[in-house]
Amino acid sequence: MAGAAGGRPSVWGIFGSMEYGPAPEGAGPAQAWLETHGRSFGHFVDGKWLKPEGRETASGTNPVTGELLATTLQGEPEDVEAAVQAATKAFEGWSRLPCHARARHLHNLARTIQKHQRLLALLESLETGKPVGEARDRDLPLVVRHFYHHAGWAQLMGTEMRGWKPLGVVAAVVTWNSPLLPLAWKICPALAMGNTVVLLPPPRARLSALLLAELGAQAGLPPGVLNVLTGEGALAGGLAAHPGVDAVAVAGSVEVGRSLRRATAGRGPRLSLQLGGDSLVLVFDSADLDGAAVGLSDAVSCQRGLAPGAGALVLVQEPVARALLQRLRTRLGKLRVGDPLDKAMDGGALADDTQRGTIETCVEEARAEGAEIFQAWAALPARGPFYPPTLITGVASTSRCVREQILGPVLVVLPFRTAKEAVALGNNRPSGLAASVWTENLPLAMEVAQSLQVGTVWINGQNLSDAAAGVGGTKESGNGRDGGKEGLYEYVRPSWQSRPRPGPAELDYKSFAASSGADPPPVPGHSGVARPELEENMPRVDRTYKLYYGGAQKRPEGMASLPVLDPAGNVLAYVADGSAKDIRNAVEAAHKAAPGWGKRAAHARAQVLYYVAENLELRREEVASRLGALTGAPPEEAQREVDLGLERLFHWAALCDKSGGAVQETPLHGTTLQLRQPLGVVGVTCPDERPLLSFLSLLAPAVARGNAVVMVPSPRYPLPALDLCQIFDTSDVPGGVVNIVTGNRDHLSRTLAQHQDVQAMWYFGSLEGSQFVEWASAGNLKRTWVSHGVPRRWEDPAQGAGEEFLYQATQCKTVWIPMGEIFAN
Repeated sequence: MAGAAGGRPSVWGIFGSMEYGPAPEGAGPAQAWLETHGRSFGHFVDGKWLKPEGRETASGTNPVTGELLATTLQGEPEDVEAAVQAATKAFEGWSRLPCHARARHLHNLARTIQKHQRLLALLESLETGKPVGEARDRDLPLVVRHFYHHAGWAQLMGTEMRGWKPLGVVAAVVTWNSPLLPLAWKICPALAMGNTVVLLPPPRARLSALLLAELGAQAGLPPGVLNVLTGEGALAGGLAAHPGVDAVAVAGSVEVGRSLRRATAGRGPRLSLQLGGDSLVLVFDSADLDGAAVGLSDAVSCQRGLAPGAGALVLVQEPVARALLQRLRTRLGKLRVGDPLDKAMDGGALADDTQRGTIETCVEEARAEGAEIFQAWAALPARGPFYPPTLITGVASTSRCVREQILGPVLVVLPFRTAKEAVALGNNRPSGLAASVWTENLPLAMEVAQSLQVGTVWINGQNLSDAAAGVGGTKESGNGRDGGKEGLYEYVRPSWQSRPRPGPAELDYKSFAASSGADPPPVPGHSGVARPELEENMPRVDRTYKLYYGGAQKRPEGMASLPVLDPAGNVLAYVADGSAKDIRNAVEAAHKAAPGWGKRAAHARAQVLYYVAENLELRREEVASRLGALTGAPPEEAQREVDLGLERLFHWAALCDKSGGAVQETPLHGTTLQLRQPLGVVGVTCPDERPLLSFLSLLAPAVARGNAVVMVPSPRYPLPALDLCQIFDTSDVPGGVVNIVTGNRDHLSRTLAQHQDVQAMWYFGSLEGSQFVEWASAGNLKRTWVSHGVPRRWEDPAQGAGEEFLYQATQCKTVWIPMGEIFAN
């Protein structure tokens, strides 16, 4: 600090230097809490501390000083069993509590956390290296806000979530080194909806989670409702795969997400993935460059540990690139990095020296490629796992530092010329967590916001968050949502549905359904082969059923056919025996059609569905007759199935322009939008029951919400789906929006589930096929919706057209639009 005579600062000196003095926060309350537990912690299970004998321990240390904070247990399978049993027992009472009682519990917990905010902030800062000011002023108020907000949802569950019920025991796995806010994301909606929780906090940040569980007991949460286990990554797989766990909610890395997706495949639990990723920043030539520089410096200084949002890829329009870089160098050079307990610090410590080494390797690799590196070394402490704010420019779009997230205070800058190029560069990334768009041109900002494949978009802002607004990503950033009403659906199931408990089948994933496995079709001369009927000595013209993709009927690549049998076992017709190449062709056609169809006005999509219904109505008798001949259903039953299919088309046509999103009420002075957007390309495998109705019940919601689909109809009864091809052709359905490939269900589903350009997979078939689809989806972490071999009553509106179809057919994006031109707040 500027000084004067006698070592005391003068006012003139302070204003001249504008230097900050130290503002240390005493660690006494946190140290005192640790001492009350003897700096040794067990698990927190069934409302009390659990310390089994013979467990290994792990040392929790301050990443800056290396000081030992406390030891925690390394959990074993027996501990998982005890925690799940406690949560299962508690679920019986917790789920039956009146909504108002659960609301009171969450309200009391919010109050209790508020009373101890300082302690929680200090403890998180000590064990993670997060600046205490960020934990105290940003994270903890959001944690409290989540508990209050979800106390409201607990109160309103009986009305706002009518038709849904809790899942059961939720395993919450958090590996981010910034635990409190992600813990609140998972705990609050799970408890509000009547579930119980077994929590596995990150290995480097266990103490904050244990304190939160202790505060829950102090606030009066019933024993077993909130349990905390401590341990390494292997414990997460054991917890997720436990047969008593009904849902797994993950906040962690892509590798953790893939691992748990495979661990839970075929076991039945719901899986919600929040996998993070770096931020994407787009700065246009119409932007307020000073505001953008402030936002970018905030992106560098916030959440510098192993957490989402660390680092950012900055795309800047060429005319303003030089001016923005000059501002960034100035601001990054002024950031203060040091003691996390100093409230005046902008940035704290990294998780450890290993993380620092990983960052250094990536930065030096960029330097070797010819990049220009700016680093603010001046204010960096001499000791400790710190890394300077870094700016990388002059790299190619193929560079590792562009393609991969750098978990640290690093900005990577790429120039662009046009908005279309910027959107293409932004979307050409495996992750899709969040983006900020900087421009004073609001129409441009909104168009870019809708076009980016991310879960959250901030316009002229950065790192805004609230419990009322959903947060979550797309692609490899996961498929779950936390916050707002949208986040509740991760923790409930339809009231009619029981929890599937199939148990994993013994599958060889390499060979499962690798070939069609179909028996050879009847050969010429075989007695079962259908012969053309004669009418006045004239044979009927043979009707050839082909595949349907790209708006045209196509012969299969394998040039082979499969017989379709009537109830008596006679060959009724032949259909194409589709192959993996046919699926790839269909996905390519769907990929081309999806962007245009998704951008088409909702009213226009509704008109297409109404037109399909009109043309199906004209052929009602013909379709019903063929359906009856195929399935053996009585004429009146076949006609009823056609009529129910017409009703489904009308239902989803009606919802086309009524489910686009909502305005979220957040503390932001501005507008926060929730947009329901299409997923992209959806692979759909249909069941054998109710072949026409189930086909339309799955197709209609996906198409209504702007997706393009690749449909695999019932292999036993494919003809009703193929009869619709001519109806699609005459109903203005754009080519590639609906694609149909017939053949072996599991063989075709294998290719769909493994395809990197399929964004979601719906599978209604066997238990084994469901398991494979879930396992294979780990490749690009696509969303899955599988039946686990359990049939539905498709004629029941709740089972065949419920709200879950809308949820599965869309993904929510949150767009933050600040105001302040007239009033500051």
